[in-house]
Amino acid sequence: MRCKDPIIVVKDLYVYFYTYAGIVQAINSVSLEICRGETYCLVGETGCGKSVTSKALTRLIKPPGRIEKGEIYYYPEPGKKIDIRKLSEEELRELRGYEISYIFQDPSTSLDPLYTLGYQVAETMAFHKVVHNIKDGIRKAVVVLKNAMMPDAETRVKAYPHELSGGLKQRGAIGISLANQPRLLIADEPTTALDVTIQAQIMDFLRKLKEKEGLTLLLITHNMGLVAEMCDTVAVMYAGEIVEEAPVEILFKNPMHPYTKGLLKAVPVHVGKKVTLQSIPGTVPNLIFPPPGCRFHPRCSYKFDPCDKKRPPMIEVEENHKVACWLYEKKG
Repeated sequence: MRCKDPIIVVKDLYVYFYTYAGIVQAINSVSLEICRGETYCLVGETGCGKSVTSKALTRLIKPPGRIEKGEIYYYPEPGKKIDIRKLSEEELRELRGYEISYIFQDPSTSLDPLYTLGYQVAETMAFHKVVHNIKDGIRKAVVVLKNAMMPDAETRVKAYPHELSGGLKQRGAIGISLANQPRLLIADEPTTALDVTIQAQIMDFLRKLKEKEGLTLLLITHNMGLVAEMCDTVAVMYAGEIVEEAPVEILFKNPMHPYTKGLLKAVPVHVGKKVTLQSIPGTVPNLIFPPPGCRFHPRCSYKFDPCDKKRPPMIEVEENHKVACWLYEKKG
C-alpha cells in the first residue's frame, strides 16, 4: 500500500452507464489510495471520469449508472475500516455531508431553489445533529458562510439561490460542505464560477483549513497550475482509467505516460512575446466502444505492438510513481 494511514482505498472499480445508445464504460479498473491529511488530485480533460470516480466513493452513482464491481473502503480512524459497498442507504446518508462532504462543480444544481441559503446550511447541521434544530442552525449559518468568504453573510443567509450570482452560489455551496467539519472533502472544480482573485482566496482558505483541522482533500481539476500549487499526490485520468500517479513534484519534473506529457505541453508557456501551445492529436474515444488495449494508443506517437491488444498494467517505475504504459514494461 502507498499509504501507512489511508482514509480511502479503492480497488479495481468499474462504473458503467446503461444508455439507449449502448453501455458507456465510464470507469475501468480504477484503483487508488488517499492518505489521511494529504491533498490528492484527480486531473484530466473533460469526460475522463474524474467526477464519476468521486461520486462512486459514497455510491452517489444514479441510474442509468451502476457500480459494476470493485471495493471501496473508508477509514474514519486509523485501523477502523468501513466497506462502503455494504452500507445501507440510511448509513450512507449519515456518512455523506458529515464524514465525507462534497463541493460540486455546479452550485445551481446542488442548491435547492425553494429554500434560503441559511436554511440549507442549517438543514445539513440539524440532520447530522451538529445543532439541535434548524433555528439554531440558521444562527450558526452566518459564521459558516463567513468562513466560506461570503460577503455580507448576515444578509446572504436570508437569500434564495436565484438571488445570488454564480460566485456567491459557489461560496454558499462551499459553506454547506464545510458546515459539519468533514474528515474528507471532495472538491469537484470548486472555483469554477469564481473570478481569479476569489479563486486564489478560496484555495488559500481550503489550504489553511486543511492544515488547521487535519482535513483530507480530494481535488478534481484540469487546472495544472492549481495542481502544482495545492496537491501532494496526483493521479492522471484518461478515458476512465488512471494512467499515472506520482507525488506532484515528481510528476511535473519527470512525467512518464505519453498522455501526461501531452497534458503538460498543452499548458501555455510564455517565451518572450510568443506563446507556445501544443495539442494532443486525435479525439477522446467513445466509451461505448473503447479502443482495445491501451485506451490512449490511437492518439499516442510512441505506440508499438502490444498497445492496441493488451491493457498495460500499472507499473511502479520508482517509489510511489506508477504508470500504465507498455514502454516501461519493455524497459523492465
